Formats: sequence, structure tokens, C-alpha cells
Amino acid sequence: MPKTIAITRAISPRFNECELTHLQRAPIDLALAHSQHRQYEDALRALGLEVISLPAMADLPDSVFIEDTALVLDEVAVLTRPGADSRKAEVDSIAEALAPYRRLIRIEAPGSVDGGDILRLGKTIHVGLSTRSNQSAIQQMQSALGPYGYTVRSVPVTGCLHLKSAVTQAGEDTLLINPAWVEKSHFPGWKLIEVDPREPSAANIVLTPGGAIYPQHFPLTQARLSAAGIRLTIVPATEVAKAEGAVTCCSLIFSA
Repeated sequence: MPKTIAITRAISPRFNECELTHLQRAPIDLALAHSQHRQYEDALRALGLEVISLPAMADLPDSVFIEDTALVLDEVAVLTRPGADSRKAEVDSIAEALAPYRRLIRIEAPGSVDGGDILRLGKTIHVGLSTRSNQSAIQQMQSALGPYGYTVRSVPVTGCLHLKSAVTQAGEDTLLINPAWVEKSHFPGWKLIEVDPREPSAANIVLTPGGAIYPQHFPLTQARLSAAGIRLTIVPATEVAKAEGAVTCCSLIFSA
């Protein structure tokens, strides 16, 4: 039986210098951030995943957000080219970690794309057109992944950093979505659970073969998910949220 791997990375000591686009800077409690990250890794293990924890990158403040550096498919892995210049140096280390598992494809300039803008739903890959991701990267992904049967589609997003700030997969046939940030019409045929309007940032959930991981600080949307029968493992994630991060951002999950 194939195992499911989650690659994570420890938090940089310079986490307080993270990139911000939509949020005002607030002090991050580093000790609490480390504790919450360990609880996140423990939740992945409890759901049956093998966690490969990479060491912190001291000079790269955002490097805990490992999802932004790659898209791992069954056939290949796509190494991204992050939209923020301060994050481009994160990718080579991820290439080394993924090389034993997949053939690697790189997005090249002038393309830029963050993994947080990439939502794979079966053989359709939705890519958010955001401040971090552009049409050149989408075209490169379509050229590289089309031969494997994938279709890559652009999705405009407004009001948030990434597509997966606005919509993520919550179940086999279900998405969690904030319709104020992305149009529901881009996802025909899917059941949609809308976030509680009082929790606009609540649309980010990690789906694994063993269940879903969800942040503790969105109780109103959590209630909607539970009412829909979504099995949740709840984790604290307040400190990554201060860095415009969320639970999907902190791992790369794939079948070995």
C-alpha cells in the first residue's frame, strides 16, 4: 500500500520579517509558532502520514510555507518560481528533497507562481491570478503537464494573497470557499461549503487520506464543516496566520 508523505520545514528565526501583502504586521510569538508547528506535524502523523521535517532556513523568513515551492503530482513535481523575490532561494532545497521521489520540472522566468495559488482537483489544476502568480507560469504548466492529461486553468482572485486563501478541497466532492474572494462559477459540479462571513480567511483546509486538518481560530466555519460531515483534526495556527499563512501552506503532501 503506498504511503503518504508530508514534507514540512521548521520555522525560520527571522519569521517576523515575513512578506505581507494584505495584512498589517503584527508581532509573531516565535516560541508559540514553533509549538503550533509541532502540533501541526503531530496532527499529520496522527492521520497516518510520514512527516519529513526539513531544517529551518535562517535567512529565509517565509520558508516554513513550503507548499509555495512545488506542486507534486503522481507523475512529476513542478518546482515553482515564487512571486516574491525574497522567496526564490527556497526552491533549490525543495528540489533536493523531492528528487528521490519525482522527475522535476521548473517554472522559468518570466513565469512566477506560488504553490498557494495552485489548487489541483483531479486532472484539473486551477491557478490563481494573483500578485504572486502570472499567466506565463500557467502557460508553462499547461505545456509541461498537458501530456499527462492535466488541464491548467487560470482563476482570478481578489482581496486575498492566494487562490487557496479563498478555496480548498474539503472532501471527495466538496470545496470550502469564500465567494467574496473567488467566483463559485469556476468550480461547477462541486458541492460548496461557504465560510461564515465573519471569518473571511477560513477557507483553507488540509485534506489528507486520513482526514482533514483545520485551524482552531475559525469556530463558526468549523461548525459548518462538521455539520456537513467533514471529519476534522483541529490545530492551533494563529502565528502562521499573522504571516498570511494557513494550514495548507506548511506541508507538501504526496503519495510515495
